[in-house]
Order: sequence, then structure tokens, then C-alpha cells
Amino acid sequence: MSLNAIFNPKSIAVIGASTKEKTVGNDVAKNLTSQGFEGQVYFVNPKADELYGQKVYHSIKDLPADIDLAVFAIPATFIPDEIEKLAAKNCQAIIIISAGFKEIGNLQLEQQVAEICQKHHITLIGPNCLGAINPYINMNASFATLMPKTGNVSFISQSGALVSALLDYAQDRDLGFAKFVSIGNKAGAKELDLIRYFFKDESTKVIAAYSEDLINAPQFIKTIKDYNLGPNPKPIVILKSGRTEEGSSAIASHTGSLSSGDAAYEALFAQAGVIRANTVAQMFDILEVFSKNELTPVKTTAIITNAGGPGVLTTDAVIKHNLKLAQFDPKATEQLKSLLRPAASTKNPVDVLGDAKAFEYQAALEAVASDSHTDSVIVLLTPQSMTELEETAQAIVNIRQNFIKPLIVSFMGAKTVDPAVKILRNANIATVSYPESAAAALGAFAQFSSWKSSQKDDQVFTFNDIDKSKVAQIFAQAKAQGQTSFPEAQALEILRAYNFPLLKSAQANSVEEAISIAQDFNCNLAMKIVSPDILHKSDVGGVMLNVTIDSIAQDYQKMMATVSTNKPDAKLEGVLLMEMAPSGIELILGANKDPNLGSTIMFGLGGIYVEVLKDVSFGLTPISKKDANKMITSVKSYKILEGVRGQEPVDIKSIQEALGRLSVLLTDFPEIIELDINPLLAFSGGVRVLDGRIVIK
Repeated sequence: MSLNAIFNPKSIAVIGASTKEKTVGNDVAKNLTSQGFEGQVYFVNPKADELYGQKVYHSIKDLPADIDLAVFAIPATFIPDEIEKLAAKNCQAIIIISAGFKEIGNLQLEQQVAEICQKHHITLIGPNCLGAINPYINMNASFATLMPKTGNVSFISQSGALVSALLDYAQDRDLGFAKFVSIGNKAGAKELDLIRYFFKDESTKVIAAYSEDLINAPQFIKTIKDYNLGPNPKPIVILKSGRTEEGSSAIASHTGSLSSGDAAYEALFAQAGVIRANTVAQMFDILEVFSKNELTPVKTTAIITNAGGPGVLTTDAVIKHNLKLAQFDPKATEQLKSLLRPAASTKNPVDVLGDAKAFEYQAALEAVASDSHTDSVIVLLTPQSMTELEETAQAIVNIRQNFIKPLIVSFMGAKTVDPAVKILRNANIATVSYPESAAAALGAFAQFSSWKSSQKDDQVFTFNDIDKSKVAQIFAQAKAQGQTSFPEAQALEILRAYNFPLLKSAQANSVEEAISIAQDFNCNLAMKIVSPDILHKSDVGGVMLNVTIDSIAQDYQKMMATVSTNKPDAKLEGVLLMEMAPSGIELILGANKDPNLGSTIMFGLGGIYVEVLKDVSFGLTPISKKDANKMITSVKSYKILEGVRGQEPVDIKSIQEALGRLSVLLTDFPEIIELDINPLLAFSGGVRVLDGRIVIK
């Protein structure tokens, strides 16, 4: 894949260069000839002879030389034949701006285009996209009107329409870009292809994206980890749409009903160390702080303000976003006391008072920036009648040259502070409009370094005591018979092969077998109905506890009669008899196959209230040991697992191991599309699987 031909072409052909203004073909041609691109540009249009002072060729075959990049702005149905012609011109890459493909149901045409490009080793961007921009060579191969200033952010957008607005926002905030690309339907290059390219691109410091869907979570996580745990890390900021569950299909398992698509993406971003932006405004704030500061570890921050209210608001936001207020060392405190007026607050937040002059801001910033306990600084200013706006901005610029700790500034207001903000932005200092936004952006900055440190000595799960061949045999036999669902008795057999800790159990298909099993086990039993047609057994009277040898015959017959009445169409195959479990806390382990991302693992508080409380967390396979620990500790009920009110804590390591065994099972057998282990009983001596259900494709 030659993405370099997309971003650094020496020659570009516009296929469908139009003489009609306000059309895509005309706008692309205008951008390439009027914004300073120094490479060779060719126009192709069978009905035109000249455009913007250049000759127009009537056919691709007439082009006088080979070309690196072609941009399509012609009707979709003509494109396959034109790509074949381009292949004869040794074309390295194409951008298809034209619509009319998968987005309107014309998937076959899109697949045809992709196959032709693959056959000729042509890199494809699109179709149905806005194009690509490289400000460093003044190349605007898109129909966006603005050429952004050069910078260190490379941006990938699945939406073309959003790009124009983003470029306008960026210009207003004086944020520069290294590369900008809209990928549309993603028939060719996808986000991960571009992320790999940008990691190797020297002009890119920060990678950002707007995405509606991603694919192949394991590869995504591994690729980003490999780069960002290496010598040249680059933060990735993604604005991901689609948080709500509306439109998602109903799934039978607990995991499926609890896991909206967004839960899987939250897990993906957490495991890959991706920073998620929730809004366009937040994304720009985060890009500001990453783009204009050196990557250094941040745990603490100092706040400098001339107003108490904004200082308190920022303090609250700092704590909310997992940062701590720096506790100044004595030297810094003494310096602040000697430089500021007696009424000023020299504790964090540092309040330089409402009528503070520029030199007071400069003194405060100099003191806290040199403090050994301070990792970063937030500077706030509210414009008052005596405030020296531009002088204060310049003072911040002057001191900024003497330290590299992350700095973010919020001059609160709009028109009044605009001249001062421009001074800061011209000096490449990160600025945001609101104090809470400053704390949130700095929290994202800290999140990146925190994720990196959390990956040290992490390991994926491996086990030497599993029987993969047995599960493969069970699945093969089931597929041959058209079976896709495995109720409890069969599910437990699969889990036993992967050495999950189970209770002693056996299936009885008659009263006589039930009596024999009860005599053999010689303990009180749990009895559960076995039926491929019943998902939630307790809802239909299909669960009895503390069944004894003396009562088992009567209880067996009673359960069969009750379930037959409540679920007359269900096929009843018998009962599962299981030794009664010790007392403990009921948890749930689950899995659901996302069609794009892969297998999602769920962990949380289990039992009959799981869908009511929804106290669950998610991970994407394969999970590491630290991923498993984070899943466990992130649920609200974790405090219960640690032991409350005299209760013994449960065995957390056994829960981690169960999550690891589930991850390995799902990795080994990607055909598993749904799985529930509910409940997984946790107690001080370990865990036990009490119930299970598996569905395969």
C-alpha cells in the first residue's frame, strides 16, 4: 500500500475536472492550481479543452506521462474502466470522491473497484470521501476550500462533510496539521493503515480521527501498543460517534443485552491506550494540549488564577479527571510569598488576586513551573478593568521559554480576550475557552502517560492445562447436526475442557437416573431443567435448590410438570444435578461477538439482577492480566469483592484466571458468538461456575 503516493505525489490527475464552477471536479482542480502545489497536475474531461490555464486531456490514455495520484470526480459506474486505464499509466494511488457506492446499496460496484485496485496494487482512498490534504507541500486534493496551516496533527475522518467544518474550526484556533484525509466508505485504506503511516511520518506528532466504526480489535490494539510502547510514541485521539443502543439488534444472552456496541469501543480504546473525545470541542481541546506540549508524565498540576470561582471549578475538574493538585515544596511556597502580595493565596490554586498585573502572573508561573512537585500548569484569567491582557499573555510566553512542563491557558471570555489569546497561540501555547475544558484536556494528556506506565511487565494469558481438541470435536459434531446452541449441561462440558473450576454435576434423563446420581454424589443438590428452548430457567420453575436423596424423585416429577405447564412448547431433555455451592458472591462472565471488532468479554455482578443493576465492565480479546484486573476493579461492586462489614474478601486472582481462560477459549474458537457464565460464584477459596450457555455461528 503506497500511502506516500496519496500524501506526497509528484503528479496528480483529476478525472472529471469540470469547467462548471461549484462542482466537485472544478473545486479539486482549482485547489490544486491555486494553493501552491508545485507538482504536475493533469486534467481529464472528454468535453473540455482548457481549465485554469491548463490543457484538458480527453482521455486518461492521452496523458503524456505516468502519474502518482488520480482523483475521481465522475459518476460511479464509469470508474472501474477508468481505473484499468490508469493502471497502464503506472498509477500508484487513487482517491474516489464520487458517491454512488455502498452508501446507496451499490456494494457490488464498490467491491469491483476495490478488487481492481488490489489487482493492480493501487492504493485506494474512498469512495464517497472528501479527499486528502498535505499542507507541507500545499497539496489540497479535496473539495475543501481551506488549506490548513502546517502543524503536527494528522487527521483521519470517516465523514467528508465534517472535514470542512473541522478545518474552519482549526483555522480559528490556529491549530496546524501535518496531513488530513477523508476515507469515506473505506473500500481501500482504513484507519489502521493510515495510523501505521502516520506513526512513521516525521511531521506527525499527534494522530486524530473521527470514526463511525472500526474493525479487527486484536490487530488494532496490538499495532498501537507496539508503536506506543516503543521509542517514538504518538497519542491517538478518536472522536467516535454512536454511543446509544438504538438500532442495535436484540441478543438473547445477558452479555448481548448489556453490551451496546459502544461498550466494546470503550474497551477497545482503554486497552489500546486511545484517548476518546466525546465532542468536537473536547477533541480540539485535547489536540491543543498534545500538539503544543512535549510528552512528559503528568500526575499533578498547579493552577494559577486571578479569580476564586474559576479556581474552584478547575480544582473540581482536575480531581474529576484523575489528576492531583500539586503540593508545592517549601522553596516554591517561599518564592510565591516573596513575590506576591500578602492577600494572594500561595497554596494551590494560586490566586494572584483580581487586579493582578502581568508581572505577578509571570512571578507565579515562574515559581510553580520550577516546583519539583508540579508536573503541569493551568493558567486562568478573567478579564477585569485593571487586567493587563496582552501584557500578561506576553509574560506567559516569556516564561514558557524556560520550562517544558505541559502548560494550558484559559483566558475566559471572547472578544475582550481575543488579542491576548492570539499572542499565546502565535507562541504555540495551548489555549482553551473554559477552565473545566483545560482540566479535561490535561486529564487526557495525563491518561496517555498513565496508560504507558500501566503496560510495563504486562502479559497475556497462557494455559497448559486445556483440552482444545475436545472442544473442537464438540463443535464439529454440533455443526454437522446443525446445532448452534449449547445449554447448560453441554456448555459446562466445554468449560470443563478449558479447566474452569466447576462443581460436581451430571445430567439425569429419568427419575431413576436422578436417584442414582443423588446416591453417588451423596450431598444436597441443585436441580436445573435441561432444555434447548429455555434460556432463563428460574423464570419457568426450572431451578430447585437443596434437593435431597429422599426428595429427588418427587422433586424431579414436580419440576417436569411445572416447566411443561409454564413452557408447553419446550423440549425437555431431563435435569442437571449439581452439588450445592458454598456461600459466596454471584458474578457473571460473558462474551459477545461484535461483527466488526471481535469477541467482547463482560464481567460484573451476576445473578438474577444482572440486567437491572448493569454493574459490568468489558474487554476485547485477547485480554492481558492487567486488562482483567482493570475489568474487575472498575465495577462499582468491587468494594463488595474486597469484603465489607466483616465479610471475607473473595479470591480476586481466581476471578482474573477465569477471565483469562475465557479469553483463551474465545481466541481459540472465534465461532463462539455468545456465552454466559452466570453465576460465577466467588468466595475466599476461589470461584466456581454454576451455570453456563454457549452459542456458536
